[in-house]
Amino acid sequence: MEIYQATMEDLEGVSNLFNLYRKFYQKASDLEGAMDYIKERLENKDSVIFIVKNNQEYVGFTQLYPIFSSLSMKRAWILNDLYVEERARKQGIGEMLLKKVKDYAIETGAKNISLSTALDNHKAQKLYKKNGYIRDSQFYQYELSLD
Repeated sequence: MEIYQATMEDLEGVSNLFNLYRKFYQKASDLEGAMDYIKERLENKDSVIFIVKNNQEYVGFTQLYPIFSSLSMKRAWILNDLYVEERARKQGIGEMLLKKVKDYAIETGAKNISLSTALDNHKAQKLYKKNGYIRDSQFYQYELSLD
């Protein structure tokens, strides 16, 4: 298996995984929309996408978005998306992606990595906890929907 930062050459493979990820969260399949979205991220360099390939097949990805911490005056990363193809699960790919994200965050001088997951996604919660992520107990997270 190989893991690396996605480029425009990976657009189709990443877009397929991104579409599956969205379907996992009960969104309608929209491969064309997924391709447009991922293409825009790659062209604008406003996210960092790592992919895992096994024998030239795309089996997992994660997407990071940069943010900044005013209090620490440092960069931070939001691990917004992490997905492993169903048939490729239980092979350590999720952990591979989390390690790559951590190494990248350290390389870029980040203060931290934050993420959120669905309340009922117990497998992901277990993976994050196993890899040192701690559930926030100091702050409530709020959101204003503009849809």
